[in-house]
Amino acid sequence: MKISRQPTPVTTKINQKQLENVNFFKYLGSLLTDNGRCTCEIKSRIAMAKTAFSKKKNLFTSKLDLNLRKKLVKCYIWSMAFYGAETWTLRAVDQKHLESFEMWCWRRMETIIWTDYVRNEEVLFRVSEQRNILHGIRKQKANLIGSILRSNCLLKEVIEGKIEGRIEVTRRRGRRHKKMLEDLGDRRGYSHLKEEALDRIKWRNCFGRHCGPVVLADY
Repeated sequence: MKISRQPTPVTTKINQKQLENVNFFKYLGSLLTDNGRCTCEIKSRIAMAKTAFSKKKNLFTSKLDLNLRKKLVKCYIWSMAFYGAETWTLRAVDQKHLESFEMWCWRRMETIIWTDYVRNEEVLFRVSEQRNILHGIRKQKANLIGSILRSNCLLKEVIEGKIEGRIEVTRRRGRRHKKMLEDLGDRRGYSHLKEEALDRIKWRNCFGRHCGPVVLADY
C-alpha cells in the first residue's frame, strides 16, 4: 500500500511473488488507509465504542449514581473510542463525528431519543457536563508532542524535516511545524515550543491541564 494524496499501485515482490495491493489494513489496532487520513479509523473506533456501549446498556442506563455512570462511560467506552487519538490528524468533519459521538453517549445514558426533541445544551445540563472530547484529545496530543520534543528520536527528525533523501523537497517544509502548533493552539513558534517541552511541569501546566478547545479547521 502506498500512502499518498493520489494513491497509485506499487509493485512489490518477495521471492518472485508479487504482494497484493490493498487500500487499507490494520496495524497495532489502528486502521491505516492509502490516503493517509484518519476518517476511517475514527469511524471504526466510534463503531466499536457504540457496540461496547450497547452490550452494557443496562449498566449505563441503570439507577446508579449519575457521576458513577459517567465515570464508567469515560473509562470503558471513551478509552476504546480514543485509542491512539494522539496520532490523529483531525479535519472539521472528523471533529463533528467525535462531538456527535459524545452527545450520542450522553443521550443513550439518559435514554433520550430523537423524538423527544431535546437540544444538546439541555442534555449536557442534565448530565452536568461540557463538550470535553476534543479537549481530551488535545491533551493526549500535548503529552505525545512533549515526549517527542524532549527526546532525540527519529520521529523528532521527521517533524523537523531533517531526513535526507534522493528527492529534493522544495515545498511544504514547515507544514508539520504549523500543524503541531495548531493542535496545541500555540502561536509563539516551534523553537519556543521546544524550549517549553524541556520542562515537564511547565509543559503540563501550559498544555496538559489548561489547554482550550480545539479550533475547527478543514484542509
